[in-house]
Amino acid sequence: MSRFSGKGVWLAASAIVLAICVAPFAIAAGENTPVKGGARNPSNNASQSYTKETQIIANTGTYGTRQSNKSDNGGGAIYGCRSGEGGSGKGNEPCIRSVNLAKGYAFEFQSGGTQGGTITVGNGGTSTKPFTTNATGVADGLNADQVDGKSATDIVEDAKLLTKFANVTGAGALRAGRGATASSRSQVGTYVVTFASDVSQCQYQVTEQGGRNDNTGSASAQTVSGQPTQVAVVTRDGGGVDGTGVTPIADHDFYLLVNC
Repeated sequence: MSRFSGKGVWLAASAIVLAICVAPFAIAAGENTPVKGGARNPSNNASQSYTKETQIIANTGTYGTRQSNKSDNGGGAIYGCRSGEGGSGKGNEPCIRSVNLAKGYAFEFQSGGTQGGTITVGNGGTSTKPFTTNATGVADGLNADQVDGKSATDIVEDAKLLTKFANVTGAGALRAGRGATASSRSQVGTYVVTFASDVSQCQYQVTEQGGRNDNTGSASAQTVSGQPTQVAVVTRDGGGVDGTGVTPIADHDFYLLVNC
């Protein structure tokens, strides 16, 4: 008598065929297959991509995993994804997320070069942001103390130099000023103010000084021909025009503002 009955042989054959047919589908997504070095894992076949998280869980005092490259031009790792905008807050996981469940650092970046790295966002410009944070404290080493090699104090001092002024008495004496070095009166209501630098391309604003009863009027200022550091000022009374239809020139204290 045969060891296997006809029915038994049919069942055994059916089981073998079923195993052959089912096995590829069981591993078609790539899970439960060994990781192969120097190759695309799990396969070059896109249909065999992993469909679940591949978790590597460690309990060690150093690092759970380590990736390194000894080549002098190769990187240590590259991560790519196709996640939508908004990040985790919008249900779109970022390509890289580092979470420290305790209170230590979530990340550290270190480079032996002169630049730590770059952040490229879209086409750049004012409508894009390199990153955002809810922390409002001072970031040590990140807050710029210099702009074009100048500190905030230097910039303030430069701004002061761009705005010069002179406070001159009716007698022609320089009472106070910034950038002004001297002043003089050549005749009634006619003055010259000298500055330490070229002011020929600057804008002038002159205002007569005095109380309500000082008969202060309008004043004018203009450059002195051939003298780029000097400004000529003429002061007038405020009582109206004289018999010739001209506002009389008169001595008055004045304030000269020079914007360069």
